[in-house]
Amino acid sequence: MIYVTNTFLYKDVHLICILYTKKQNELYCSLKTRQMNFKHYAVPYEINSAYQKSVAYFSMEFAVHQPLKIYSGGLGYLSGSHLRSAYELKQNLIGVGILWKYGYYDQARNQDQTLQIQWNEKIYSFLEDTGIKYQIEIHGHPVWVKAFYLNPETFKTAPLFLLSTDIPENDYVSQTITHRLYDANVATKVAQFILLGIGGAKLMDEINFNPSLYHLNEAHGVSAAFYLHNKFGAKEEVTQRLVFTTHTPEEAGNEKHDLQLCEKMGYFCHMPIEEVKEMAGVTDDKFNHSLAALRYAKLANGVSQLHGEVSREMWNKHEGICEIKAITNAQNWKYWADKKLYTYMQENNAELFDDRKQYLKQRSMEMVADQTGKLFNPKTFTIVWARRFAGYKRAELLTRDKERFTKLVTNTQYPVQFIWAGKPYPLDYPAISDFNFLVNLSKEYKNVAVCIGYELALSKQLKQVSDVWLNNPRVPREASGTSGMTAAMNGSLNFSTNDGWIREFIKDGENGFVVPIVDYDNMTTQDQDEYDMEQLFDILENKILPAYYDQPDHWRTLVQNGMKDVQVQFDSNRMAREYYEILYK
Repeated sequence: MIYVTNTFLYKDVHLICILYTKKQNELYCSLKTRQMNFKHYAVPYEINSAYQKSVAYFSMEFAVHQPLKIYSGGLGYLSGSHLRSAYELKQNLIGVGILWKYGYYDQARNQDQTLQIQWNEKIYSFLEDTGIKYQIEIHGHPVWVKAFYLNPETFKTAPLFLLSTDIPENDYVSQTITHRLYDANVATKVAQFILLGIGGAKLMDEINFNPSLYHLNEAHGVSAAFYLHNKFGAKEEVTQRLVFTTHTPEEAGNEKHDLQLCEKMGYFCHMPIEEVKEMAGVTDDKFNHSLAALRYAKLANGVSQLHGEVSREMWNKHEGICEIKAITNAQNWKYWADKKLYTYMQENNAELFDDRKQYLKQRSMEMVADQTGKLFNPKTFTIVWARRFAGYKRAELLTRDKERFTKLVTNTQYPVQFIWAGKPYPLDYPAISDFNFLVNLSKEYKNVAVCIGYELALSKQLKQVSDVWLNNPRVPREASGTSGMTAAMNGSLNFSTNDGWIREFIKDGENGFVVPIVDYDNMTTQDQDEYDMEQLFDILENKILPAYYDQPDHWRTLVQNGMKDVQVQFDSNRMAREYYEILYK
């Protein structure tokens, strides 16, 4: 039986319906449209009855697929997986973000192989022009906003609307608002927050989506609360419509900006400054975006069980904040996992499982060789550290003991290969210095490499090439962390300090290895770093390497235990369900 369930309106639609059998009969419709009518927008697929409540999900970055480079790191990876799972579960959710003309930046190399930052224009033929343009006020000046659309069928995600000010109707300064993700200029960054929050909330009015809930993924879009306050006339009306996810485990790490600057920029939609202070809990001259979100929202969540505890302890000293629950981050298994590895594991076929992992390593090592000139051996134990470069993540921790590191990577009994990758923030000079230090260090060893261009495609390749995924942030600085989840989905063993999601996942010696927790609160940063470094070396030398080389069957069991344990609990389908069951309830 052929049927069509779409109910939204089209202009000049040519509909070609093709019946296609794949396990069961499904209907695939090829839609050729000159212009979709977005004035009465509805999610263009049949909504699952369990997820009828309409949600607008605001995020500064979305990592949905390699060709769409509008993300920097973990926040984007999380929101991208969220949209994929919302699509798989057929939830009534749409994403709202910003179309960054130059992305985060392109990571290239100088002549000496050190980091070079490039700003290259991105062109996306697969985004649809909605035809919608409207104005918002920024710094007392009308700024035109144009909305683009990522169709759910393009990358199998929930619908995503992306806002741009880089259009001829605006002056150059206004155009630059959507040039660079997390622009270093303070006024430009505040303007970006206004665009996401106020611009995104106004877009919902323009398309008549009228969401039951506005979900802020981090506090970048909290200006939406002031737009909604102005629209509905009362804080209570905003609160019943607003939920908030916080990702930052330290109060100092949350975005704060000068209150007067925010007022001049138009952040508060002309709300009197004294009323802003009362609503947002301002006690000095700084506007704390996260605190404002916690005071406006009806419910919030941290992104791991530990982070939920840390957040409640951190914020409960403030009056008027909402309850903070915990929904642990996850990644989309369907997008990330190597399905053949899982098939061979389920068939209990050890030979094919090992062959598949060797193939994945060999294939990715060709990319490493192409980038760095280092020809690695797929049979050699390979450690990968890859994620955003930031001080607390301690990329170079194991290299601080140069003698012991050299002994590790020149060991002939248990050979080791090391790969680093990741993007520092363009103006985080200590992180850039760490990256460049590792590049120069890699020149001393034929089995040490540093890759560039850490985006979705490279991320997956490095997870497939790795035997161990090294994660060593300072506890408890990592709110969640998700890279180890997708590493496990590709047959890599997690080796980590005991932080973030790892506390809910790791069974030391059964599905990974973890540094034993100690009383970090009563240790100096130097003492903590030295303790963690010593433990990492000891575990590597005495447990991990002997298991890999001397006990291959035991090693395979460890890897497969991690694959099984991550598959359900840390698949973003679980997370997307919990958002509806806990945060959107």
